[in-house]
Amino acid sequence: MHNLRKRQFLKWTLAAGAVATLAACGGGDDDITAPPALKSIVGVAQSDPQFSILVEAVVAAGLVDTLSSPGPFTVFAPTNNAFAALLGELGITKDALLANKPLLTAVLTYHVLPAKVLESGVPVGKAITTVQGGVFKIETAGGLKITDGRNRVSNITATDIAASNGVIHVIDKVILPADKNIVATAQGISDFSILVEAVVAAGLVDTLSGPGPFTVFAPTNAAFAALLGELGVSKDALLANKPLLTAVLTYHVVPGRVLKADVPVGAAITTVQGETFTIDSALMVNDQRGRKAGIVATDVFTSNGVIHVIDKVILPAA
Repeated sequence: MHNLRKRQFLKWTLAAGAVATLAACGGGDDDITAPPALKSIVGVAQSDPQFSILVEAVVAAGLVDTLSSPGPFTVFAPTNNAFAALLGELGITKDALLANKPLLTAVLTYHVLPAKVLESGVPVGKAITTVQGGVFKIETAGGLKITDGRNRVSNITATDIAASNGVIHVIDKVILPADKNIVATAQGISDFSILVEAVVAAGLVDTLSGPGPFTVFAPTNAAFAALLGELGVSKDALLANKPLLTAVLTYHVVPGRVLKADVPVGAAITTVQGETFTIDSALMVNDQRGRKAGIVATDVFTSNGVIHVIDKVILPAA
């Protein structure tokens, strides 16, 4: 009898302890506190002091509702320091920038992608099209870096900040869409002065200033000088021979925007002139006359395409 009472006492003690434990935990599953809901992209930015100027800009541009909508979006978010540097670069005040709604809208929407792109899904080296319509690229050498439409570089300093309608990546420089076409870009580079003369002489300025997009393999002044020696002609004679000049120049132009990462190595690439050339894995261009030109710089962005710099003028079939 004594043992029976002892066993019953133990059962009651264990049962009481279980009830007390459940009570301390707040009862059943219905009472478990749910994790806090994610904020929208705008809400995340508003809660982080380093984005206060970005939030002011989004408000001034009238983009709050857009960036609070379901999306999804990817936003490359400049910090306050990034905006301060931009003001110095442009030589304007914050109030002047916030008052210029067309410029502000273009700049802000250039930081937005119409999809959720995590760090692991970044298309490295590819042209990335923004909500604004312009493109930039992201590369991984020395850390994640953006090259914008004006060939300025911004570092991505933090990634994959979650929001209810997308994701935020933090950048240390405000990126800007391209503001110069292929011709204007070439005019601003002293080593392309003969190329610019040739484009003018061939009457191709309007074409290469058009919407495109185009990819131009742009020979340097040294490349043109070498060509003159190879052909045994003067620069004036070359510029005066419009049919030859037009054929040579359009052989350097490929329809479409082809970045280095998208070059079809070993495949025939059809030019605006109509004939083809190939590019090998060493980034050497092989023309129709069996001549080779080295690509010495790649992915110079313009508003209507991209420029790759070559060290030799390439030629179509004789």
